[in-house]
Amino acid sequence: MIPRTPAFALGNFYFWYFAFLGAYAPFWPLYLKSAGMSAAQIGTLLALVPVTRMVGPALWGWLADHRGRRTPIVRLTATMTAVVFLAFFQGTTYAWLFGVMLAMNVFWCGSLPLVEATTMAHLAEHPAGYGRIRAWGSVGFVLVVVAGGYLLDHTSIRALLWLILGLLVVHAMSAYRVPEAPRHAHHDDAHGILQILSRPEVIALLAGCFLMSVCHGPFHAFYSIWLVDHGYSKAQVGFYWALGVIAEIAVFFYWTRLATRFDPRKLLLAAYGIAFVRFVFTGWLPDWPVVVFLGQLAHAATFGVFHGAAVGLTHRFFRGRHQSKGQALYSGIGFGAGGALGQLMAGFLWDHAGGAWTFTAGAVAGLLAFLITWKWLDARRFPQPL
Repeated sequence: MIPRTPAFALGNFYFWYFAFLGAYAPFWPLYLKSAGMSAAQIGTLLALVPVTRMVGPALWGWLADHRGRRTPIVRLTATMTAVVFLAFFQGTTYAWLFGVMLAMNVFWCGSLPLVEATTMAHLAEHPAGYGRIRAWGSVGFVLVVVAGGYLLDHTSIRALLWLILGLLVVHAMSAYRVPEAPRHAHHDDAHGILQILSRPEVIALLAGCFLMSVCHGPFHAFYSIWLVDHGYSKAQVGFYWALGVIAEIAVFFYWTRLATRFDPRKLLLAAYGIAFVRFVFTGWLPDWPVVVFLGQLAHAATFGVFHGAAVGLTHRFFRGRHQSKGQALYSGIGFGAGGALGQLMAGFLWDHAGGAWTFTAGAVAGLLAFLITWKWLDARRFPQPL
C-alpha cells in the first residue's frame, strides 16, 4: 500500500479542502440570499464554480504535465484561493460578488484534480486504496458542516466569511505537504489525447459524469434554501448535509471491497438509478423528515459510489503522461460543464416552475446518464488497472 507519510499528507489535504466545502456548499447560498440576491442571481453566481471547472482544471493540468510537476501548482492555486477570498469582505453587490467568485474559483478549481492524479500515482498498483485516503475529505466536510450549522444559528450569517477564510488558510498550508508522485510509464502512454477521447466507452463515461452533475445542480444550488423554506433550522440543514457525507465516508472506507466485487459499469448504473429516485422524492416530499433522511443516505451511492468508480475508470483510460489531463477532463466536463448547466437550469426553473419540478428536472438527467451508460459503457473494453 501507499507509504504512511504520503498517505497522511494526502489525507490532510483532502480533509481541509473538503472542510472548506463543508462551510461553502451548504451555507454560501444562504449568505447570497441574505445579501439580497434573487434565485436567478444565486443560480448564476453558484454556476461560476462549475463554469471555471470547464476550462481551469484542463489548463492547470496541461501546465502540470508540461512542467512535469504537480505540487508547485497545487500550492499556488490553494494559496491564491485564500488571498482572493479576502475581497468578499469589501462588498456585496451582484457585480462585485460575480467578479470575486469568478477570480477565486479560477484558482480553487485547479488543485483537486492534480491531487487526485497524484494520489492515484502514489497508489500505483493499489488503486482501490483511494477510498481510505479520500474519506478524510468527507470527515472534514462533516465536522465543519455540523459545527457551521450550529454556529450560524447563533450568530450573524456574516460569520460565515470568517469561518471560510480560516479554513482556506489552513487548506493552503496543507497544500505545501502534498508530496510529488513518480510518473508511471505505460504502453498506452503513446496514444494521443484525441485518440483516447474518440473511444465510445470514454465518451459514455464523460457523458454520464456530465449528466450526473446536471442531476445534482438543484441540490447544490438550492437544497439548503429548500429545507429552510420548509421549516428546518440551519443546524438541521447542517445535520442533513453531514448525514449524506457520513454515508459517503462509509462507501470510501469499504471501497476496496466494492471495487473488487463489482465492475465500474454496475456501480455507475446503481449510482445513476438511485440519483433519479433520490431527487424525485427530495422535490416532492420535503416535509417528510424520513424522506429527507433517506435521501441524504442515498448520497453514499450518488456521490460516493459514483465518484469512486468514475475516478478509477478515468485513471484507467488516461494513462502515463495523460493522467493529469484525464482527471482535469473528468472534473471539467462533469463537475464543470455539467454543474454549470445544472445550477443555471435550477436558477431559472426555481422561480418559474417551483422547487419540486426543479428537483425533478435534475432527476431526469440522472435517468439519462443511466440509459447512456447501459447502452455504450461496455465493460469488456475497459483497460486493465495499472
